[in-house]
Amino acid sequence: MRRSWWGGVVVSLVAGCAPLRGRPPAPPPIVDGVQVGVASWYGPGFHGNRTANGEIYDQYELTAAHPSLPLGTRVMVTNLSNGRSVDVRINDRGPFVDGRAIDLSYAAARVLRMVGPGTARVRIEVLATSTRVAERGGTLVPPSPRDWPGVRYLVQVASLTDSARAEHLRRVLGTRFPDAHVAALETAESRYYRVVIGPYPVRGLAVARGEMVNRLGYPAVITEDSGP
Repeated sequence: MRRSWWGGVVVSLVAGCAPLRGRPPAPPPIVDGVQVGVASWYGPGFHGNRTANGEIYDQYELTAAHPSLPLGTRVMVTNLSNGRSVDVRINDRGPFVDGRAIDLSYAAARVLRMVGPGTARVRIEVLATSTRVAERGGTLVPPSPRDWPGVRYLVQVASLTDSARAEHLRRVLGTRFPDAHVAALETAESRYYRVVIGPYPVRGLAVARGEMVNRLGYPAVITEDSGP
């Protein structure tokens, strides 16, 4: 018995009419300085390249790429799956993947414990805009030391929303580092407690302290403090 070929035609037509898979949705807009979306991170393949604001990308600095926030803006990024937070500075453009809101440096991703997964759902809160580059002759260039008087360096060990946990960590670190303290930071959405050591007038001193913290099993990243 001959088999009808109409069945194959119908199946082909139905399959051809199936909706195509759409592109991932764009990240939610920034509303009142807050955005919730997916974060990713970038590191070794870009380390040493020039960023959008003219700096050299250093994967061990607390920086990030964002598609629209002004370069120099500081934001608090919180991993919504574990509550860990990190304060980063926007110095690059990206991510260039649909549906993602921010691309973090390796150091920032490490603080948020998202290096392994590669991505995480985060809350991004704008803290302040602090231009870190000077525009001279229409070209963005890294600032010279005289552009930043009074800059000091801190070793940040954690950024927590639980003050009791932050104080406990400070006491533990305080047995080795008398200058460990908790620095509170208020945003429109939350209050954060950053456990830091320092400040130090020279970056090399902060790096040395950070290496000591690492040997004790804690993450440590160097941040700049321009406060009094």
